Amino acid sequence: MATIGLDKLYYAKITEDETGNETYETPKTLAKAVSAELSVELAEATLYADDTAAEIVKEFKSGTLTLGVDDIGIDIAADLTGAQIDNNKVLISRGQDAGSPVAIGFRAKKSNGKYKYYWLYRVKFGIPAASLATKGDSISFSTPSIEGTVLCRNKVDESGKHPWKAEVTEGDTGVTETVITNWYNSVYEPTYGVEAAAQAGDK
Repeated sequence: MATIGLDKLYYAKITEDETGNETYETPKTLAKAVSAELSVELAEATLYADDTAAEIVKEFKSGTLTLGVDDIGIDIAADLTGAQIDNNKVLISRGQDAGSPVAIGFRAKKSNGKYKYYWLYRVKFGIPAASLATKGDSISFSTPSIEGTVLCRNKVDESGKHPWKAEVTEGDTGVTETVITNWYNSVYEPTYGVEAAAQAGDK
């Protein structure tokens, strides 16, 4: 089903332990969302046997998330890009800046009025792009955009895998109200039950 809207754009800062496993801080509002575009790159390999493709493997490699927003405040820009706020509250972007990865959450409204919710577990952003134009005969809005690379997180889930995205559709069979109402209280952590955890332990 098509989506017709986008809102509730959040981010959560990440801290890593000595092994690189992520811990997520409480999510915070990023900005008012204008657009979000997610593209995915797959690692692909084909095994040929008897002159035919016997096995094809496609795995997530990385993705690119491009966000159009109404505005990015200096505190959020510092969190996302590694830029520094000086003593006069001026945001200074330097050549050596490298932002720390964050988790990104948002939701998209579907044509039936329900929402699809997302968390991207590890996104590393670059410097926001700005499009500026002088005022002419008609009014046009210039809004910033920011592009980030989407990666699998280092921390494995209960099944022993490295997730990169979580998504859920409000109202789908088996989706509890608790999952939806708590979506922005913390970054969603996958849960599979005892069986999946036991299978991961056997690997």
